[in-house]
Amino acid sequence: MTVHFIGAGPGAADLITVRGQRILSRAQVCLYAGSLVPADLLATCPPDARLVDTAELTLDEIVAAMTEAHRAGHDVARLCSGDPAVFSAVAEQARRLDAAGVPYEIVPGVPSYAAAAATLRRELTVPTVGQTVILTRTQARSTPMPPGETLAELGRSRATLVLHLAVARTRQIAGELVGHYGADCPVAVVANASRPDEIVLRGTLADIADQVEAHGIRRTAVVIVGAALAADSFPDSYLYSPGRDRSAKRPTGSTG
Repeated sequence: MTVHFIGAGPGAADLITVRGQRILSRAQVCLYAGSLVPADLLATCPPDARLVDTAELTLDEIVAAMTEAHRAGHDVARLCSGDPAVFSAVAEQARRLDAAGVPYEIVPGVPSYAAAAATLRRELTVPTVGQTVILTRTQARSTPMPPGETLAELGRSRATLVLHLAVARTRQIAGELVGHYGADCPVAVVANASRPDEIVLRGTLADIADQVEAHGIRRTAVVIVGAALAADSFPDSYLYSPGRDRSAKRPTGSTG
């Protein structure tokens, strides 16, 4: 009897891993956020599974439900939107499960920023243009950001920025970043990535806030900032270059 934290993906029911789907199909209890997990995905659960919408529950109530199910001898699927590694609140749930002696595992999923990049048909790491992607958020009515992780400080890198939980503050974001990236820096906003009601906005730091406000986007969106979004003149990767020496033996463990 184990709690399985499963990345449910960005929204589309078929953007879940095979492993996650298999676990979900046999879990007797499934906890999910009703506003983020599609009904089509819940249909994968056994017909007699207990489904618990966690949208209105506190953290302690969620952990209590998982602990109770475990002690009753049930496997538990805890669906997390996107991938559990980022902005999933898994850390605090796992800490409580450790204290209660409840075993768990984490099954990765498709993160929302990856789904957004796919929709945009863009690679976020383009040779000589941008090789660093920063996943972050902004602070409003939420947990304070750690020292050194303000948007102004991260913006100094001019790396590709992916902002979660921040679309409602797009105008402020643009104002904080324009000094580092320039007003003409490409920006994309993807709301409800991979879902039927997906919305895609493309613009610059100068005009993206106007677009977001005109479309009334307030949640379930990622904001991507960086030159990689519009790069079209860059050298091919050295990995596949005809000038690369392919006779040399690769170091052990090399993936390049």
